[in-house]
Amino acid sequence: MAVNDSDAARIADALARVRLPRRPGGPVGGPFGGEGPHGHGGGHGFGPHGHAHGHGPGPFGPGPFGRGAARIRLLETLASAEAPLSVGEIGERLGVDQPRASRLVQAVVHAGEARREADPADARRTLIALTDAGRATVAQSTGARVEAVERALAGFAPEERAQLAALLGRLADAWPR
Repeated sequence: MAVNDSDAARIADALARVRLPRRPGGPVGGPFGGEGPHGHGGGHGFGPHGHAHGHGPGPFGPGPFGRGAARIRLLETLASAEAPLSVGEIGERLGVDQPRASRLVQAVVHAGEARREADPADARRTLIALTDAGRATVAQSTGARVEAVERALAGFAPEERAQLAALLGRLADAWPR
């Protein structure tokens, strides 16, 4: 029985929007572990926003929920923006501090998935824009996430899939930012 693509896509989107909040002065609360005081976890736990660290495969392994999740979140943030963003704006949207945002931007620029460009309104400021390679990475990640949800939903009845999609969407909409 095929999964309704729109239900799987809605569930994948909702799951991507739910992030564990950072506790001031400590690791992330909840079942996914967290970071130490210097931004490093034990290698297999989750970082401050519910995503696996890049140090190891994490519980979901490589892919849409594993290694590189912070990079994917950054690329998805750029893809959903109406215009290129400053590093400060990226940090704000990702919920990370300026140094962490700068390191993430440096990594995606180095990988060719984003580029720096001068802000036309203020030449002293740099903006970050998504490249074609970055758009391809976002499309691949989104597709992998939807495929993972489709596999997980294989035993669900159509009504259950629709109900889960609606409820997770409401949860993601209400999730604290």
